[in-house]
Amino acid sequence: MDKGDWAIIVHGGAKAISAAETAAHRAGCARAVEAGAEILARGGSAVDAARRAVVILEDDPTFNAGQGSVTNAAGDIEMDAGIMDGATLAIGAVGAVNRIANPIEAAAAMLETPPILLVGKGAERFAYKLGLHCTPPRPTLPKIGVSGHDTVGCVARDRAGHIAAATSTGGISGTVPGRIGDAPLPGCGFYADDAIGGVSLSGEGEAIARTLLGARVVRAMEDKPAAEAVQDIHAPMQRLSAEAGVIAIDAAGRVGAAHNSENFAFAIASSDRADIIAAIHQDELKADILND
Repeated sequence: MDKGDWAIIVHGGAKAISAAETAAHRAGCARAVEAGAEILARGGSAVDAARRAVVILEDDPTFNAGQGSVTNAAGDIEMDAGIMDGATLAIGAVGAVNRIANPIEAAAAMLETPPILLVGKGAERFAYKLGLHCTPPRPTLPKIGVSGHDTVGCVARDRAGHIAAATSTGGISGTVPGRIGDAPLPGCGFYADDAIGGVSLSGEGEAIARTLLGARVVRAMEDKPAAEAVQDIHAPMQRLSAEAGVIAIDAAGRVGAAHNSENFAFAIASSDRADIIAAIHQDELKADILND
C-alpha cells in the first residue's frame, strides 16, 4: 500500500452463525465498513473511521454489542468498549456500563483524558456530562441462542498512515454481574501503534486476556505481515481450548484476519479496491486479498 492509501476492516464476532443469520451478518459488517471507508476516503482520521464503524455495529441488533447486548445473571446489561489511537498511543475504554447508548462513543471521548478506563457509574457520569446519548437499562430479556463470544470491532489506517483499533461488546449471557472481559483491555481485545499495526479481537474474553492475545499479534507484526501475524492466535487458544478471532492491519496497510471459531463475520474495504468484501469465514477470501 502506497503513502496516501487507506484500509479498514471490521468484525462482528467469533462464533457460530446459522444459515438464517448469514445474510444479516454480512450486510451488517458491510454497512459498518462502508461508513468507515467514507470517512477515510475523504481524508478523515483512522480514529473517526473506527469509531463510526463500531457505532454502526452497536446500533445493529444482529451483533452482541450496543442494541444487541445480552443480559447477565441478574438480568442486567453490562457493556464494555475500548479504542486506541496508534499515532499518540492514547487509549479510551469503558466497562460494565448499561446507560450509554453507544459505549464506543464514551470510550472515544476518553482519548483526551488522563484515565484510560472508567467503569460502571463513573463511566456513565462521564458520558452524561459530555452530552452523549444515555438511555435507561434495556429490557432484561435473554437473547436466545447467543454464546456471548461475539464482540464487534474495527481496525483502520488513514491516508496519513495513522492506525486506530476499536472493540465493543455486550457481554456474556448469564454471566456474573460486574464481569469485564478482554474488550476494554489494551493488549487483550484491541491495540494500535502506527509503527507496527492495529488489532481487534473477539472470542472467549478470559482466555484472550490471560494470553494477552492482542499484544501477541501486534508483536508478530513487527516481523511479519498482518496476514501471517494473525495466525499467532492459534497456539495460545489451543493451549486453553478456547475460541478467538482477530482482524489486523499492519503499518504498511496490509490486512489480516484469522479465527478458530466456526465462523467470524468481517468486511474489508481499501483505497485500492472498488468493492467491499464481506465474509463469515476466512476461507471465503483468496490468499492474495489478505497479502496485498
